Amino acid sequence: METSLTRCHWVNQDPEYIAYHDNEWGKPTKDNQELFEMICLEGQQAGLSWYTILKKRQGYRDLFHQFDPEKIALMDEKDVERLMQDARIIRNRLKINAIIANAKAYLAMRNEGIDFSTFIWGFVNHQPIVNKWTESAQLPAETELSKTLSKTLKKHGFKFVGSVTCYAFMQATGMVNDHLVNCCQYR
Repeated sequence: METSLTRCHWVNQDPEYIAYHDNEWGKPTKDNQELFEMICLEGQQAGLSWYTILKKRQGYRDLFHQFDPEKIALMDEKDVERLMQDARIIRNRLKINAIIANAKAYLAMRNEGIDFSTFIWGFVNHQPIVNKWTESAQLPAETELSKTLSKTLKKHGFKFVGSVTCYAFMQATGMVNDHLVNCCQYR
């Protein structure tokens, strides 16, 4: 992987971070389980950097059943206590419980006949929003759209899905392409 290419300013020189930027961030995904994983991981980022969560992502995958909502929804207080002792994830009880609550909310939506991907992508009319940011631009932390997504997810029972988290989720899953115009990944 080429490290001398021009990339978005937030990427450091860690090969794992570069790979995330080049191969995942801003690439549209409509896979339900990938979207569920990302909404949960973005919630874990609250108050932290994405880099911190990225370095712990495999731990989250291992401890939360590869983000299988059906298995996560069965987790109980004993599981939470065990997870609170595991340094492979952020040991925050509210954040751990949020993943479990999100699994239950996801399953409740599915039981109502709501496909998560169709629901999520409906907020952008099923097409990525492509922004044209220059290096000097101050990217927004939230938008009116991310505020609406946040409110709607909360109504469905999701936790740790504030408007800033929702905008980061939208960027990460390609609902919004916020690669800078001079970035090697801009398209």
